[in-house]
Amino acid sequence: MATFQAPKGTYDLIPPVSVTYLAVREALAAPLRNSGYGYIETPGFEDVGLFARGVGESTDIVSKEMYAFETKGGDQLALRPEGTASVLRAALEASLHKKGNLPVKLWYSGSYYRYEKPQAGRYRHFSQVGAEAIGAEDPALDAELIILADQAYRSLGLRNFRILLNSLGDKECRPVYREALQSFLGGLDLDAETVRRAEINPLRVLDDKRAEVQKQLVGAPVLRDYLCDACKAYHEQVRTLVTAAGVAFEDDEKLVRGLDYYTRTTFEFVHDGLGSQSAVGGGGRYDGLSEMIGGPALPSVGWALGVDRTVLALEAEGVELDVPASTSVFAVALGEAKATVFSLVTQLRKAGVAADMSYGGKGLKGAMKDANRSGARFAVVVGERDLAEGVVQLKDMESGEQTAVPVDELVDTVRARLA
Repeated sequence: MATFQAPKGTYDLIPPVSVTYLAVREALAAPLRNSGYGYIETPGFEDVGLFARGVGESTDIVSKEMYAFETKGGDQLALRPEGTASVLRAALEASLHKKGNLPVKLWYSGSYYRYEKPQAGRYRHFSQVGAEAIGAEDPALDAELIILADQAYRSLGLRNFRILLNSLGDKECRPVYREALQSFLGGLDLDAETVRRAEINPLRVLDDKRAEVQKQLVGAPVLRDYLCDACKAYHEQVRTLVTAAGVAFEDDEKLVRGLDYYTRTTFEFVHDGLGSQSAVGGGGRYDGLSEMIGGPALPSVGWALGVDRTVLALEAEGVELDVPASTSVFAVALGEAKATVFSLVTQLRKAGVAADMSYGGKGLKGAMKDANRSGARFAVVVGERDLAEGVVQLKDMESGEQTAVPVDELVDTVRARLA
């Protein structure tokens, strides 16, 4: 009989590696929970039009990478390729913007799907932690999110990442730049697909990674030369606030990101130890997205940080996270002591102590091997003689010291020693 494997471009998270991924997710989310962001969870699939209208039909994400399908009922759906459009849709549907206290600050964590050529750091199923601040136009929000991401990465021990920052202008000044850029691109030798992209959203051409395209873009109009006074002032305030917080960044006039909905502030976090897939996260302001998907004007800003690539960045820097062992106490039953041991393990768990035990009737040698593999700080060994005397043997797995402890004092003794 043939065995099944994970689909191409995907991966399974299994212990002990999965512990690192959980720790990374927790670290990326921690600064958000400490800054007024509430958790939101959306479906893994949405109406395909949400992404076509919001993310942009000119993007590779929509035109080439989105998993779209028709349901038995005839609905056109797509696996979510990114989080912002879904979160904004959910906020609008729940009328969160009508309940006061703008901006609505939300964070999320989940899986996303894109049909891409698999390679290191690029998967067809990947994990992100994201944040959105919906309903306020304020440079302080843009700066806040950049600073929180920097804080999250540094809390993990990452140091060799860079923050790239740019402004894409707004509906007032970007059309002028768009026209100038289209005129420039019209004189280049581009393939039909790139010409089509230039007609829909010429800024996307600047994001083309092909060497033959980048070579022709030398001398292209620069957006900063077309920014209106309001966008210049806004961007300078973001830069000032980020700098005042002690967070270093690099101005990158070619940074446009891969989504059509960005306006004004756009930023990216890159790690030079990851090769071609160097972006570990990014985001920006998307003041017009709400109107694009049928909502009112709600200026917003957000980011998404890749869990997978953050783990790769940690590996590139040789950073090993100090994650606690999943088990603090491992119990071993000998002879007729299993019922007692099972009761003790249950009591330890109820008291908040991570506890496990040996199953399957193994002997002392095999059970102690399980205890060593568990990473537990203490082992509890109970034999028939111990039962008769009303004690258990508590062994410190670090020092090897073993002491007899009365059964009714085990929980308190373990909690005191772990503290």
